Amino acid sequence: MTFQRGNLSDDKLLEIYELLLKPRLIEEKMLILLRQGKVSKWFSGIGQEAISVGAAAALLPDELIFTLHRNLGVFTTRKVPLDRLLSQWQGKARGFTQGRDRSFHFGTMEHGIVGMISHLGPQLSLAAGVALAHQLRQEGRVALAFSGEGGTSEGEFHEALNTAAVWQLPVIFLIENNGYGLSTPTNEQYRCAQLADRAIGYGMKSVVIDGNNVLEVYDTIARLSAAMRENPEPVLVECLTFRMRGHEEASGTKYVPKALMDTWAAKDPLSNYENFLLETGVLTSAKVETTRKSLKKWIDQSWETANNEPPVDVSLSRELGDVYAPHHAEATPPASAKTTSKRFIDAVSDGLRQAMERHGNLVLMGQDIADYGGVFKITDGFVQQFGKARVRNTPLCESAIIGIGLGLSLKGYKAMVEMQFADFVSCGMTQIVNNLAKLHYRWGQPADVVIRMPTGAGTGAGPFHSQSNEAWFAHTPGLKVVYPSNPVDAKGLLLASFADPNPVLYFEHKALYRSISAEVPDDYYTIEIGKAQVVRAGTAASVITYGYGVHWAQRIVEELGADVEILDLRTLLPIDYEAIDATVQKTNRVVILHEDTLFGGLGGEIAAYISEHLFEHLDAPVLRAASLDTPVPFAAALEQQFLPVERFREQLIRILGY
Repeated sequence: MTFQRGNLSDDKLLEIYELLLKPRLIEEKMLILLRQGKVSKWFSGIGQEAISVGAAAALLPDELIFTLHRNLGVFTTRKVPLDRLLSQWQGKARGFTQGRDRSFHFGTMEHGIVGMISHLGPQLSLAAGVALAHQLRQEGRVALAFSGEGGTSEGEFHEALNTAAVWQLPVIFLIENNGYGLSTPTNEQYRCAQLADRAIGYGMKSVVIDGNNVLEVYDTIARLSAAMRENPEPVLVECLTFRMRGHEEASGTKYVPKALMDTWAAKDPLSNYENFLLETGVLTSAKVETTRKSLKKWIDQSWETANNEPPVDVSLSRELGDVYAPHHAEATPPASAKTTSKRFIDAVSDGLRQAMERHGNLVLMGQDIADYGGVFKITDGFVQQFGKARVRNTPLCESAIIGIGLGLSLKGYKAMVEMQFADFVSCGMTQIVNNLAKLHYRWGQPADVVIRMPTGAGTGAGPFHSQSNEAWFAHTPGLKVVYPSNPVDAKGLLLASFADPNPVLYFEHKALYRSISAEVPDDYYTIEIGKAQVVRAGTAASVITYGYGVHWAQRIVEELGADVEILDLRTLLPIDYEAIDATVQKTNRVVILHEDTLFGGLGGEIAAYISEHLFEHLDAPVLRAASLDTPVPFAAALEQQFLPVERFREQLIRILGY
């Protein structure tokens, strides 16, 4: 192994040595603690420290790094307090997740680190989002995201690289190619000679370096990042290294040939660098001994501090309270009484425009939303008013774009991602339910992202453009799910969604876009998320519904001439249980109506709540009306049979006559 010191001073070489030694000594301590049963799990980075240390040392302190399992050297180089890291690994309160997540599954914005989730690939898109924030602010900074060679097979890797290349984002995608994805060797993972070759297909630069040579890593990242700060573009860096221990300690390394282990043991990044410094006279044997002794003392003291901390305090109120970022959500009335008749689609567009005017840090992203104005023309004219930097056409990369939205949020932006159709959101499920939804609960970081979801059937669009998939997300703590039924609510709830720092899934029924109108306030206003509304008073029975269901209920109630109350939920998560209590206690009979399919739909949850909490107020069984448990069909006659309208009529007649 050849080390090129370049212009580095002796002091800098010694600083890098200590940075390289720290994670090795900590890991040696951790392996002892693991055998003693004092920590539960460990993902060893022994033999790979040069990549983490070299990369972290080369970047500026305020440049974010997105880490994985084996990047302890990033945390120590960024001076994350070791006693807090040890508390994190023990699941204690002073850990960065307060016992809610393990190992390196956390971030600390104070130290410029955003840790992994177990799905690995999604972090690459977050880094691209941070790089987009740098680009928008023209602040001359880069982001860096780690990936293992196994993670390069994930779809998110390709989506993130493609989008970063198209937008020329200043982000370094760093692959730690350590030879194995758990036990699967690289020849069973990809066919290209080098993973860096994939950059050619994305039109980006790439480089392959010796990941065990700390000075080569440091120099490469320093040179690349300096150039990228002046001329933003993405770069793919493949670091060749080897994992000297198991994927995690329990898995072992029996599947690795001994000769291969011996070869890479001779390439150990610490011993080779230490010998280089000794041979050149920069380091002495005495200095090695005193440095090791000092660091081991520091490690032991940090362990003692963490180990003496009490177990995490179990608090139900704190657990529930930390699912969402704090937000005081009161309705904001319009400044004047002036209104204009608007269709549903116009109200959405007006709300979106006023949100852009009010929040100068709001960025819109979606397929065809710029010059074309979106497939429904909701953003028509936005480019002319707000520019292409804030109104961005995206590649067909739903997952990456949602992740980029979250990355923007990390840097203080608000982001909106438009799903061209709600059906397509399945391509971004991991980002929504595992990253957006859990971020604040895990380590206190808000996820300020709104995802607009054109949804629903009734337009003859078939199985992949008509689904009502709101129940997928209402099941996920940490998300907010909004579903307006009329133009006034459409605008007010959309503006409230942008005011809220939490992730919001905002559903808008396509069939309502141009079919209904109302007098909508011209000025900015918000409607409180989480509050239902009685849209028709009555005493004989209650219909609990939302979205298009409100209009079906109104029509059939009027046709029957029944004295029925209609409760429009408006928000599905959090749900307004007080409003449900009030209407059930008033009428004592309930039909729950929704367009989603019956089994697993939100109606089952509401019915269970009523049965459990309001049973003594019921004069009849709780009934449900929903769409058939089939995919959404294309032909008009089949679609009408699929939808719940006539079944709702039958259920309402049934409960009124019970």
